Amino acid sequence: MRIVGGTLRGRTLASPEHQGVRPTSDRVREAVFNILAHASDYPPLDGARVIDLFAGTGALGIEAISRGARNCLFVETDAQSRALIRRNIETFGLTGVTRLFRRDATDLGDAGTMDAFDIAFLDPPYGKGLGERALAALANGGWLVPGALAVLEERAGTGLTLPAGYEDMDRRTWGDTDVHFLLWRGSTQAGNA
Repeated sequence: MRIVGGTLRGRTLASPEHQGVRPTSDRVREAVFNILAHASDYPPLDGARVIDLFAGTGALGIEAISRGARNCLFVETDAQSRALIRRNIETFGLTGVTRLFRRDATDLGDAGTMDAFDIAFLDPPYGKGLGERALAALANGGWLVPGALAVLEERAGTGLTLPAGYEDMDRRTWGDTDVHFLLWRGSTQAGNA
């Protein structure tokens, strides 16, 4: 796996050796970021505050930083995956622009004093409804600014039931993966989703 664009383009990401992690393929990642770079309806990546839920290797958040995002919060429960993310962050010298939380993406709680995010990447295990639950957690906890973009990966053909406040803007399919581009139309107040 490699970073496919930006200042870190071509650099190799440490990849998982354990089962259960399904990193976003280079091809899908490149396509998603090309869409973000050319879509006028979505928040700009340059200077964006990014949150990467179900972060796995950290590939999506690191790709975002490589392409101009201001910072990224990685959220991951698995200890081996967090170690891998930490390793990738350190390898690329990104410790000053990243944070890593051990937290359940479907139960984030209140964002508190943390600034809300412009872009959220969600790459949960497929077919378990975790993406919808994480979208609700982002909304209910005040984690997103109004107009934020959520990019959700799911198994191709899986129907979504979106929490209130999200607008489904686009869906693209690559192989067995659907990528949904969702705009958050709600507020940043926790509980007002």
